[in-house]
Amino acid sequence: MTDFKFNSEGLVPVIVQDAYTNEVLMLAYANLEAYDLMLSTGYTHFWSRSRQKLWKKGETSGHVQKIIAMQLDCDADTLLVRVEQEGVACHLDRPSCFEEVLYGDLSGTMNVIPEMKRVIEERKREPNPDSYTSKLLADEDKRLKKVVEEAGEVILAFKGHDQKAQAWEVSDLIYHLMVVLEAADQPPADIYRMLAERRGQKK
Repeated sequence: MTDFKFNSEGLVPVIVQDAYTNEVLMLAYANLEAYDLMLSTGYTHFWSRSRQKLWKKGETSGHVQKIIAMQLDCDADTLLVRVEQEGVACHLDRPSCFEEVLYGDLSGTMNVIPEMKRVIEERKREPNPDSYTSKLLADEDKRLKKVVEEAGEVILAFKGHDQKAQAWEVSDLIYHLMVVLEAADQPPADIYRMLAERRGQKK
């Protein structure tokens, strides 16, 4: 086992991240026993500093975190755990514990991707007749034609060298692709594996 640099309390901070969207979900602490439990069970376990006890994430709520990968930082004093999150990560019933914005603007970041993914998933679970997303999810031909249409618009925008149009059309294409993927129950992990394979072939 890699030697961790535990702090004076015998703990190491654990950053938990969604394995498929890269959204940071929470920060917790683990001691050696919690770390061993993560390795043996495949689910996140932590040490509660307030309760002074081990706990499994989701043991009462059912919002467990299946570990996809675990990484150690260059100083060997912080763990990054990528998980498949069941339900929500935050005890306040929020997807992520990191919600309050203290500085800057999230609108120009990838923060929108997990938010959009959650909306599409919700429309699939609970269709809304007034929702454009719900209408797409209910009509395979419509959503597939939209991908073809938006791909064409992307080409025209780039041929026209119009950055505003490029951003608009690419965002449209991404959204419609996300709807198609959700409707097909396409696991994102399969796509990422293919990308990783291509990356290895096209260095």
